[in-house]
Amino acid sequence: MRHGAVAYFDDEGRPVAPDDVPLTADGREQAEATRALLDSVELDRVIASGLPRTSETAALVAPGHDVETWPELREIAGDRFAAIPPEELEEAFVHAFHGIVPNDKRFLGGETIGELFDRVLPALERLTADAVWDTVLVVAHGAVNRAILSYALTGERLFLGRFEQAPGCLNVLDVDDSDWVVRAVNIAATDLVHRSTRLTQMEQYWAEYRPGDRR
Repeated sequence: MRHGAVAYFDDEGRPVAPDDVPLTADGREQAEATRALLDSVELDRVIASGLPRTSETAALVAPGHDVETWPELREIAGDRFAAIPPEELEEAFVHAFHGIVPNDKRFLGGETIGELFDRVLPALERLTADAVWDTVLVVAHGAVNRAILSYALTGERLFLGRFEQAPGCLNVLDVDDSDWVVRAVNIAATDLVHRSTRLTQMEQYWAEYRPGDRR
């Protein structure tokens, strides 16, 4: 699943340190709704990236479980916004995950998609090679989940950017001997049919970064 909602920008639209942001009230509500959704599911392991937003989500969704920290599953890292020419910033935001994203494309001037695969896929292979668990909950991030879903569907380092990952959403996958079945994608427990917005997450972040008449 993806962690619950956070605020990457303050009330003035200024960026805040992304590695430190906690869940918002909405994010906690999403996590608690997902806990209810998974109430009858017996989890053998719970894994989070270790960033506060995933650790907090995991603790709310799976209380009583020890949460393993796998830093390889941290979110793709962007650069400082000031490093991106102002006239290119909206395009970089809104189309960060547009279509099939090349491995050499940098996310907001930072880490490339290929570098994301370089750390996520070995972690995924290590997890699937361990036969001691039946059901695991992995609490990660939007880009990380897209990389995993894309690999599960294609078997290749092919990043399919058109998967939406709403805050707190759940994806359901089966795997056996590296044979993947994608059963469900982007289940948002508090908004099952996604009526709240038709904006992508990156479009919403752009609106928050440039609110009101600053957009």
